Amino acid sequence: MLIIEGLSRRFGERLAVDDVCLEVPRGSFVGVIGRSGAGKSTLLRMVNRLAEPTAGRVLWDGTDVTALRGRELRDWRARCAMVFQQFNLSGRLDVLTNVLVGRLNRVPAHRSLLRLWSDEDRAVALSALERLDIANLASQRAEHLSGGQQQRVAIARALVQEPEIILADEPIASLDPRNTRVVMDALARISRDYGITVLCNLHSLDIARAYCDRLVGLSAGRLVFDGPPDALDEAAARELYGLEAEDAVGPAPAPMPGSPAPQASPFTLHA
Repeated sequence: MLIIEGLSRRFGERLAVDDVCLEVPRGSFVGVIGRSGAGKSTLLRMVNRLAEPTAGRVLWDGTDVTALRGRELRDWRARCAMVFQQFNLSGRLDVLTNVLVGRLNRVPAHRSLLRLWSDEDRAVALSALERLDIANLASQRAEHLSGGQQQRVAIARALVQEPEIILADEPIASLDPRNTRVVMDALARISRDYGITVLCNLHSLDIARAYCDRLVGLSAGRLVFDGPPDALDEAAARELYGLEAEDAVGPAPAPMPGSPAPQASPFTLHA
C-alpha cells in the first residue's frame, strides 16, 4: 500500500503541495485531477523522489521512501516507474534500445554502457512492446514515431522495470483523441492485468471518470476531493477547476475492447 502522510512542498513563499494525506491500495488506478498549477506533478515527483518534500513522508508497504538514499533510492525509482508528458525518449536510438533503458537498474554498468543486453533483457523488452501492439516498431528510430507511439514506447520502458507502481504525469496532454484512447487503454490494462498501482495526472474530468477507479482532486496544493468517480458532482468540479471547469469536461474517448467502459457523467456544466 502507498501511504502519503502530511506531504508538503514549498517553493519560496508558495506551497505547491500542502499537507496531502492519502492511502492507495495496491492495484488501484487513481486519477489525480485539478487545474494546471494545482500541484499534481509535484505530488507525483515527490512519490518518486524526483522532488524532495518540505514536510511529510511517503511509505510503500511500510518502507519510508522519503528516507531512502543511494542504492536503495535507485532501487525505489526502478520499482516506482515514471511516464512523462514529453515521452523522454532518445530520438536517435531505436525503439528496442529505448525500452531496454528501463533495465539499467538490473544490469552491471559496463554492460549498459556498451549496450551488451542479454537475450533475457531483449525478450522482456520485446514482450512489453508486443503487449502494447508496437513490437513491429522495435528497429525504428524513436524520432520517426508519432506522439502516441512514442508514449507507448515510454510505457513499455516503464513496464520492463518490473515496477510495483507507475506514476503517469499528464501522459495524454499532447495527444489527439485516438492516441489518448490507446494510451489510457494501455495503462488500464497494465493496472488490471499485472496488479500494478497506477497514479495518473489528468486534466480532463471525463477521461478520468472513464478510466480511473478513484479520483483525487487537488486545488492550490490541497486535497479537496477523494472518492469514486460517480461522487464527483458539479460543485466539486467547480471547486477543483473554477472558471476552467467547463473546459475540463469534454467527450471522453471510448475505450478499446477489453478496457473498462466509460461511466455516464453525473452532471452537466453550464456557462
